[in-house]
Amino acid sequence: MLKGPIPPHVDPRKLADRAAALEGELQLSGLKRLVDPLEDDKGVVRARFDFGRDEQHTVVIRSELDVEVTMICQRCLEPVVLPIHSECEYAVVNEGANSQHLPKGYDVLEVGEDPLDLLALVEEELLLALPIVPLHDPEICQPPVGPDEPEPSENEVSRSNPFSVLAQLKRDPNV
Repeated sequence: MLKGPIPPHVDPRKLADRAAALEGELQLSGLKRLVDPLEDDKGVVRARFDFGRDEQHTVVIRSELDVEVTMICQRCLEPVVLPIHSECEYAVVNEGANSQHLPKGYDVLEVGEDPLDLLALVEEELLLALPIVPLHDPEICQPPVGPDEPEPSENEVSRSNPFSVLAQLKRDPNV
């Protein structure tokens, strides 16, 4: 296992032949697309990649990513720290190759002759793991108090539902 900084580009086929493992940390601030929806870019991504081959001799990458990100809670509009954990198994295939023969459970990763951009893979995986609506636990926060709804005054004209006529027609058997 290689510990230390995660290299930005790797050749997954060579690493799979050696059954190599990479483990290290990436600065969150270096992942520009990931930090865009976040409140700040402080923190580190703990990453582990295991390269190998399966029974069909397909190159397989198993990734495990952990990071804590700060987003804005959509309930109380205050910052919330969220732990993000992502695990994925990729089957590496040549660009344009048929991936129908692959066993279920693998995400297909098309790689050509150029090295695999490992940082882009980390960024994509974490973007998919972010919550769509970040929230605190319900016990911690409540929605912000909005303006009170005014009580209808006696001078206001009560409006009838325009579809109530249709409901009346539906009930009338003579129509």
